[in-house]
Amino acid sequence: MHRPMRPSMSLLDPYTGSEPLPLYTTTVTVTGGESAHGRSSGRARSAAGELDVSLRLPVELGGAGGGTNPEQLFAAGFAACFHGALTLVAMKRRIRLPDDLAISASATFQRDPADGLFAIALDLEVSMPGVDAGGARELVAETEAICPYAKMAREGIRHAVRVTGTV
Repeated sequence: MHRPMRPSMSLLDPYTGSEPLPLYTTTVTVTGGESAHGRSSGRARSAAGELDVSLRLPVELGGAGGGTNPEQLFAAGFAACFHGALTLVAMKRRIRLPDDLAISASATFQRDPADGLFAIALDLEVSMPGVDAGGARELVAETEAICPYAKMAREGIRHAVRVTGTV
């Protein structure tokens, strides 16, 4: 196994192209499992196999629990991306972050009064023990500007849905 390495600070260099420049693409496929319902008995697998998790409806939503769920995966992705972006910002500014830096993301699956359907809300908590409050707020503000998940939450996301495998 290779030793983990931090990404290059060159990722913070502005991109001046006229079209989005893909840097990495991954595909995760969800299947339905025994209940034929991806959220309550599904399996999520990445194309290369690094991710392979059982999906289960949380007890709070009437399920049996015993697996992960989309909200946990979204919270994990958001927190990991924000942690990485914060680390890059701190490296650029030559600020040493504490070893116990922690990003906690709380994702809430909720009813949406705007349309009567569903929505996801996310709260992020950034713990930087030993860093002065003003400096921490500045780092977090700069991180919010560059973190792709924060940008997605702020501006929305380009997405496309295609139907395949039909007769």
